[in-house]
Amino acid sequence: MHPFFPLLSRLRRPAAALAPLAVLTCLACLALPGMVPAAAPDPSPRMTPVVRAVQATAPAVVNITSTHVMERQRISPIEQFFGFGPGFDQPRRQKRVSLGSGVIVDGKRGLVLTNAHVIAGGDEVMVNLQDGRQFPAVVKGAEPDFDLAVLEIQGAHDLPAVPLGDSADLMPGETVIAIGNPFGFNHTVTTGVVSALGRTIRSESGVFTDLVQTDAAINPGNSGGPLLDLEGRLVGINTAVHARGEGIGFAIPVNKARRVMDDLMGQGRVAPLWLGLTADDVDQRMAMALGLREARGIIVTSLYRDSPALKAGIEPGDIIESINDSPVRDRRDYVNILRNQVPGAELVLGVLRGERPEKIRVRPVPFDDATALGIMQSSWGLSVREDEGRVLVRETRRSSPTDFLRPGDVIAAIGGMRIRTTADLLNAFRRERLARQVLMQVIRDGRPYYARMLLQ
Repeated sequence: MHPFFPLLSRLRRPAAALAPLAVLTCLACLALPGMVPAAAPDPSPRMTPVVRAVQATAPAVVNITSTHVMERQRISPIEQFFGFGPGFDQPRRQKRVSLGSGVIVDGKRGLVLTNAHVIAGGDEVMVNLQDGRQFPAVVKGAEPDFDLAVLEIQGAHDLPAVPLGDSADLMPGETVIAIGNPFGFNHTVTTGVVSALGRTIRSESGVFTDLVQTDAAINPGNSGGPLLDLEGRLVGINTAVHARGEGIGFAIPVNKARRVMDDLMGQGRVAPLWLGLTADDVDQRMAMALGLREARGIIVTSLYRDSPALKAGIEPGDIIESINDSPVRDRRDYVNILRNQVPGAELVLGVLRGERPEKIRVRPVPFDDATALGIMQSSWGLSVREDEGRVLVRETRRSSPTDFLRPGDVIAAIGGMRIRTTADLLNAFRRERLARQVLMQVIRDGRPYYARMLLQ
């Protein structure tokens, strides 16, 4: 993880309890249900661009409640006998409730943009409007690689919506507005400026690129809420804050969010991308041999025929140091950065060729299932079949990375990803295809065990 981002806080927490006097200074920021502030006359100097933008867009900002029903673990015999232990007198089925924000982007269809982590694992999703109405919502699609989700409000039509802006037009120093529900305070407004563009942050979930950095106050519960310009247009979806810094928040640019939303609504997912190359990490020994100052980046070892990388002029021996100015640390970092790119985007690779740095432009293409299956069978030496929600080994090639498997073995998980279908297996292959080794969970004769698949 980059030293500047030691801890990345995801913005999803339950509402905090209020101390009677500690929050009095915040009451002016809250819009209480049923209370409508008196509108100032239009010529008034109080009617600033910020006020106009908030009044126009606030009705389209929603509070999202995601509820997940959990089964309590079994109580030990000692706890049963003595009647103590955590939650002994609580029911076995418990609810975990998380709060977040969202913004209506299509009022006729009731479509809401929010973060994927806001609704992750939720069994029931409810949307609360500013006017006090509450509606159930269904998840039309979610992409954790982009931390974006699309909800459809049920039973409501012709709702207010926020117009989409153009995040490519944003300028550092430009005033922006954030609206959300931090700590359960509905429709809280904060303002700030665009601090920087094209930021990259890393977390346990992956790499997120092209983010808008802002100093507008973003707090737990703001996740999924809108970042607006002074004309009341949506320019970003608030997603994260720096855990150790104040005034450092991040939003997904609306142009990327728009593309992800269109793909989710059209085909149910965002197509995974690739450049069509294989590579090794630049380790310390290689860095010394090449005269590099530090061991960072990946060195291209081969290129696939008719691949985007080959067409763009990438050559074996090239060292890829960055993608769109985001440093590439190693092969896993390279794959994670590509996972956060949308189809059609042009990437600028920072390449070191010999001692000469170069910038090479390339457009990744979809890494479709047929291509992934063919490469997996060739590189992993594995062919499979599906059977009643399981993926079974059909055969393996001798002296391949998977030659320890037997026909009939069940592949239950790869690299922490649960495998139920061939599509799951191919997604795991896309993520792990450049790794040195991959942990695989296998079930043989009804007994699970773990095996480490050595790829290089």
